[in-house]
Amino acid sequence: MADGATGTNLFDAGLATGEAPEMWNFEHPEKIEALHQSMVDAGADIILTNTFGGSRYRLKLHKAQDRVEEINRRAVEIARKVADRAGRPVVVAGSIGPTGELFEPLGPLTHAEGVAAFAEQARALAAAGADVLWIETMSSKDEVRAAAEGAASTGMPYVCTLSFDTNGRTMMGLMPGEHAQLCHELNPRPIGYGANCGVGAAELIAAVVNMSGSAEAGDVIVAKGNCGIPYYHEGKIRYDGTPELMAEYARMARDAGARIIGGCCGTSPTHLKAMREALDHYVPGAKPTLEEIVGRLGQISLGANQQASGIQAPSNTRESRRRRRESASGDGAF
Repeated sequence: MADGATGTNLFDAGLATGEAPEMWNFEHPEKIEALHQSMVDAGADIILTNTFGGSRYRLKLHKAQDRVEEINRRAVEIARKVADRAGRPVVVAGSIGPTGELFEPLGPLTHAEGVAAFAEQARALAAAGADVLWIETMSSKDEVRAAAEGAASTGMPYVCTLSFDTNGRTMMGLMPGEHAQLCHELNPRPIGYGANCGVGAAELIAAVVNMSGSAEAGDVIVAKGNCGIPYYHEGKIRYDGTPELMAEYARMARDAGARIIGGCCGTSPTHLKAMREALDHYVPGAKPTLEEIVGRLGQISLGANQQASGIQAPSNTRESRRRRRESASGDGAF
């Protein structure tokens, strides 16, 4: 069991919009520690450090690009403190999020610059005592490759998850089965890969099912979905997922083939506790069908639906030919 959300729970604790969560490692370390502790108390076996935006490209938005080592080290120290007193094995995963920059040729960032930035953050996390590096919320092959290379430069094991938040694909068009194939090509391979964030529990389960169609024996698939669908209420973003819905999501993620299950945006310790209880002693069943996902978790987007059900456009269109190629590559897992 992985933990729940960092950012949305910190907003509930008083983090202001536009404020860097990473700075709370110094300004409010007791609140970061309390969040980690609440996740462990809820049943998490893996806690992610408060370093999602801990690369120099993200930190430069807050004029802190020269504090990469300091910020990442402090975050690990806080998480390590909670993990080491848990009385059971708790893994500290060093969170590495996207740079926020576009890679060549779409943007200015070169592969070498991306690798250097990710390596800088990864080295700081590794030196401070993280157990594993956790690359998350990626969207492009170029950035995945750069992040993997940067992480691998430390000799540490790493995990890599993508956000399939754009009609069943990542923002840069990557499909779940393509992500599995990409991870098989990386050297060294990640010890786990999967999906996080996105646009709701149902959509994430669809991505995991499609991804599992391209998995190889021994692959560890990660499911870390948002707590339902976001909505705006009284000036804040909220998520409509109940503990009961997230418990159902956890069971379906296990049925879909995930071996590491947690929550992302909106997932509180209360939700995580319900997920833990749902998975304890749970015997996985058959891989869920599209109808079961929609019936138990809610609607999914047209693009994810098409991947899942094999819906195709008329055969004389370029789109139809592209979809047939994608289905052959493992994305038509339903």
